[in-house]
Amino acid sequence: MTRNKEYASPVSRRSVLTAGGAALAVVLGLSGCAQEDALAQQARAGDNKNYVAGDGSVTEFAVADRKSPIAIKGTLFDGTAVTAEAFQGQVTVLNFWFAACAPCRVEAPSLEELHQEFKSQGVQFFGVNLRDEKATAEAFDKTFNLTYPSFNDKDGAVLLAVSGLVPPGAVPTTLVLDKQGRVASRVLGEIQKGTLKSLIAAAVAE
Repeated sequence: MTRNKEYASPVSRRSVLTAGGAALAVVLGLSGCAQEDALAQQARAGDNKNYVAGDGSVTEFAVADRKSPIAIKGTLFDGTAVTAEAFQGQVTVLNFWFAACAPCRVEAPSLEELHQEFKSQGVQFFGVNLRDEKATAEAFDKTFNLTYPSFNDKDGAVLLAVSGLVPPGAVPTTLVLDKQGRVASRVLGEIQKGTLKSLIAAAVAE
């Protein structure tokens, strides 16, 4: 019998979530901050306040156990409309974030490096910004030299499409979609570059 694999990040000391794991608490209200200095101060403080961070656990979903392709429909910050058809035929990485989330800032350079490494293999990356205004999101992209686009998901449309896979308030969360648009793996919390690289490579090889 094929079973889904779920394991903790090498640096995580918390318990791994079980297959039917407990839902994380809903994020407390947080208004996006357009001031780069304020964001930097919060990142340096490292106190992770005002949101719920995932525990770094990783889940791989066996091919036979994957659900239907996710029915995403949303709009990028540049105004481009994206539908589920965009996720067919290539591996996709979705990273849920907002600018004042300290782990989001830590993992941003690794996400861009993986984007550059895998784009020649047809892997596409999208951010899913849950809270920020356009100016704040663009300032974040500029700060970390991010070249992949992000959804403006303040209305929660993309988050709703992955309901049950991305707990409300668990930021950051990263999903790897297979070539059929199904969720192949998930990281709750800050990604470890080597782990995400392996998850992407496994999806590409399918």
